[in-house]
Amino acid sequence: MFSKLEFLIAFRYLKSKRKEGFISVIAIFSFVGIMIGVATLIVVMSVMNGFRYELVNRILGINAHLTIYSHAHQINNYEKIIDEIKKISGVKFANTLVESQAMLSSPSKNLGGLIKGIRLEDLKNKKLVSENITAGNIEKLANKNSVIIGSVVAQSMNLKVGDPVKIISAETNETIIGAIPRIKTYQVVGVFDSGMYEYDSTTIFMNFTMAQIHFRFPNSVSAIEIFADDATKIDEIKMQLYEILVKYPNLYATDWQQANAGFIDALKVESTVMFLILTLIILVAAFNIISSMIMLVNDKNKNIALLRTIGMSKAAVMRIFLICGFSIGMVGTFLGLTIGVLFSTNINNIKGWLESATDTDLFNPTIYFLSTLPSKIFISDVILIISMALILSFLATLYPAYRASKSNPAEILRYE
Repeated sequence: MFSKLEFLIAFRYLKSKRKEGFISVIAIFSFVGIMIGVATLIVVMSVMNGFRYELVNRILGINAHLTIYSHAHQINNYEKIIDEIKKISGVKFANTLVESQAMLSSPSKNLGGLIKGIRLEDLKNKKLVSENITAGNIEKLANKNSVIIGSVVAQSMNLKVGDPVKIISAETNETIIGAIPRIKTYQVVGVFDSGMYEYDSTTIFMNFTMAQIHFRFPNSVSAIEIFADDATKIDEIKMQLYEILVKYPNLYATDWQQANAGFIDALKVESTVMFLILTLIILVAAFNIISSMIMLVNDKNKNIALLRTIGMSKAAVMRIFLICGFSIGMVGTFLGLTIGVLFSTNINNIKGWLESATDTDLFNPTIYFLSTLPSKIFISDVILIISMALILSFLATLYPAYRASKSNPAEILRYE
């Protein structure tokens, strides 16, 4: 479709001459604009995808895919319910949980936390915790007076393995001097680092039996956690689960998407808005291509007339200017792709260098929940960005190329 002659003429037109310098400057700005737009879009979308992927994985690393609660705040007959749940197709495992808010107290500091009473074998199934024990031994949770705390809790309260920590619950004991809080001292037997600040700064795992005693759950639990083989296919499990819960009027179930809807919806909206905003960079660059190509067509009117006079067709002239404009967009797109992919794959190294150079914290885990800046490149996003940039570049070239093909040689050469 495109001949070697057309490519040769198009690339000669793109080369800058002194009198055409301004045209080349606009073309360069168009090229740089598309390159920056594509690179920025790839980096931003990669970070957004990585943030969502890591956030969801870490949420599901500690929290269940489905959780059963009771309107009465206590679930009785939990062993029978779990036996029924384990028969549901697609359920990986299910466990009981005693969960409550409490105050932690050490000699150096007091801190609020979320206490989770859990059996040792069930905690081992939570790989995000069991595989990230940074100090101590998870096996010691089998001891009744033992707890495993998050790394940020340990740092904030200056606690290490073997240290005592008091847990003060909202439950009270009635005595002759009035109501006093339930207080008991436990020993820190392990520290975990999930990589998610929200969990590492609040979560404490306690021996299941002691949690039942401490928080007054005699022969009952506060929740039943259900983990599926596939977190994205829980609708079928929910339908079967509802058939079981019909027999227990006080019980209800929530899934991980409902429990974390705020996070996930915010990420979707932010990702969409950022994509639309950054697409404007490519759109502005495409308008620059139109400007530079129109100016190039006006400047090359005599050349076009001569080419038409010696027999070149209108279609061939149009193809020459299509090559001129589209080559700017194509080279800018693929150079932007290279820069964006390289930046995305090395983003944490770049972040570290910028933080050391500026002496600032660019990614505060207390704000963004994760302790590292995540990045995950999805091929579908890359294809979408490249396609959009190439289509805009092509559309921006159509009008100037069409205008060039409609030039009248006789009119142009009349006074030459």
